[in-house]
Amino acid sequence: MKLYHCQGARSLRALWALEEIGLDYELEALQFPPRVFHKDYKSINPLGTVPCLLDGDLVMTESAAICEYLGVKYGPTPLAVTPEESDYGPYLNWLHRSDATLTFPQTLVLRYSALEPEERRQPQVVEDYRKWFLGRWRAVEAALDGRHYLCADRFTMADICVGYALYLAKTLNIDEAVTPNVERWWRRLEERDAFQNSVNR
Repeated sequence: MKLYHCQGARSLRALWALEEIGLDYELEALQFPPRVFHKDYKSINPLGTVPCLLDGDLVMTESAAICEYLGVKYGPTPLAVTPEESDYGPYLNWLHRSDATLTFPQTLVLRYSALEPEERRQPQVVEDYRKWFLGRWRAVEAALDGRHYLCADRFTMADICVGYALYLAKTLNIDEAVTPNVERWWRRLEERDAFQNSVNR
């Protein structure tokens, strides 16, 4: 198994999941964005994005899907919530929400505040999508009220996937995302050995 990864990118979700499960894997760390600095990488992942997980003949490029795949394929593991559990639906919802709803607006904040050349930066786009993210992030604070983790009364792949969205928010200085329940949750996440083993690689 091999994971292509850029430090701080969405591939952190997949790397963190691999570390939590304790799987053997090869890590290929690339400079961000890989499609610019590693032209040959597009022969592996035509999208030019990270993550890219190779597992035998399988190629996967979506970070939340990789987490779901690893939890099922290499389980049983408490990181995955099963269909027999009452929180299975919320678990899947958090996995998909983590990227489609939460990380998506952050990528526009990142692009138009830092990645584009100075003359192409768009402060209004940055502000609009910053607010968009925060509006949707409120659901995380609400979900953590009276809970240590997002679902199933334990740490799961949902916490990894949504946790990355908070990690990125902190990187982008979207400090309003760190509300009281979120802050307590985040302290639990960042203390995990697997997170510490992943975050600076």
